[in-house]
Amino acid sequence: MTDDIGLPSARSRRELAERRASTPRLRTRRARTVAVAIRPAAPLRRNRFRRVLRKLMTVGAMAGAGALLISTSLPASAFLNSSGVSSASATTTSASAGVPVQNLRVDANAAVAAPPRDAYTVVSLVQQIATKYASAARSTAYTNDPNGTIQWPFPVPVPIASGFGPRQVEGCGFCSTFHEGVDFTPGSGVPIQAIANGVVSKVEFDGGGLGNNVTIDHNINGQKVQSIYGHMLAGSVRMVVGQMVKVSDQVGQVGSSGASTGAHLHLEIHLNNTPVDPFAWLKANAN
Repeated sequence: MTDDIGLPSARSRRELAERRASTPRLRTRRARTVAVAIRPAAPLRRNRFRRVLRKLMTVGAMAGAGALLISTSLPASAFLNSSGVSSASATTTSASAGVPVQNLRVDANAAVAAPPRDAYTVVSLVQQIATKYASAARSTAYTNDPNGTIQWPFPVPVPIASGFGPRQVEGCGFCSTFHEGVDFTPGSGVPIQAIANGVVSKVEFDGGGLGNNVTIDHNINGQKVQSIYGHMLAGSVRMVVGQMVKVSDQVGQVGSSGASTGAHLHLEIHLNNTPVDPFAWLKANAN
């Protein structure tokens, strides 16, 4: 009966003993497995510590930059109250009170006189020639020799309204401040004659300020002389470029073409392409 109540056989007991003997080994392996699984906890703590340390370093760097900005932009006295500023200024004043003030004195005998300037001056060629021929321009009285090789532009003396040189014409915005010719006013339509033999080098019709004008080239005593006749009446010009001209030949008639305020002859005389006083030149050369 005892053998029949379900007790394990001898073989079964041996197996049970083997199972029991093997059970602690399984527990040991599980414990080792758990220990191996718990080991990564230490690196996680280190990573958290590093992150916190980095954040603290970033905040500290930003705070240092802000402090540097404030210290460089604000004056030193900004952190002092009124009493501190007063005491600092008083200290500075007391420190500088004992320093003697520098004085500069110059002996009267040490004064150096200004060096004398040389007598050289700059005078343009126009001014030189104008000065040379300006002595005879003080009077507008003249006479004309109808038989001379050099004559005035009219056979008889006529009024002169404006001479050569600086001038001011009231109410005339286009009038030049330096008149390079002489204005004869015999009346509109009066014939104008050539002052000497020559060749026509330029003819302009309504040519800007001079209006209808003619230029004649002359060779007088081996010198190139040009005579210019301006503001002539429209349709009165009798010259063409290249034409040979003799003294007293009619060039045109007095008019008011171009920049003009009334009928007149604007006569210019150029020596080597430089304008000179026509009145003074004719006064000295007409014969």
